Amino acid sequence: MYMKRAVFLDRDGVINKAIIKDGKPLSPNSLNELEILPGVRQSITKLKKLNFVCLVATNQPNVSRKIVDKNSVIQINNFLKNEIAFDDIFVCYHDDKDNCDCRKPKPGLLLEAAKKWNVDFNKSFMIGDRWRDIEAGESLGCKTIFLDYKYSETKPKKPSFVSDTLLNAVHIIEKHIYEK
Repeated sequence: MYMKRAVFLDRDGVINKAIIKDGKPLSPNSLNELEILPGVRQSITKLKKLNFVCLVATNQPNVSRKIVDKNSVIQINNFLKNEIAFDDIFVCYHDDKDNCDCRKPKPGLLLEAAKKWNVDFNKSFMIGDRWRDIEAGESLGCKTIFLDYKYSETKPKKPSFVSDTLLNAVHIIEKHIYEK
């Protein structure tokens, strides 16, 4: 059976603008706070033309923290799915204290997505703006692209690539697959 190559994308800070507070990125809590980043639609269209499955994998701990209700997260994700041609969105609603397997940096979300979509991790990429995203991708053998927005927090140790926008990350992927 043919295994697909995928691009796993974090949501907040990659697809939509993160809300920055004290130098740290936060998730929007409602559609009113949601702003799709420039170049995202173009990036996903390009990835699909390159035959990548586009899968969003997002931690949403504010549900567990009772800051936002699950329906608000679902509403945001449904809006994004209607606006952008993602193949699927996978969500972890837990916080670190829940000790689940799906909260990045643990690879549970990516494993779930890969099982559903028949993904070959060694031919796939993980794009994220935080160390948790990069570590989750690395743990499964994905190439990783860190979108460095200079947050006031721990940076990933050794991402495969660093970029400043999703569109530039897609150019890195395109160059990488054609160099092989």
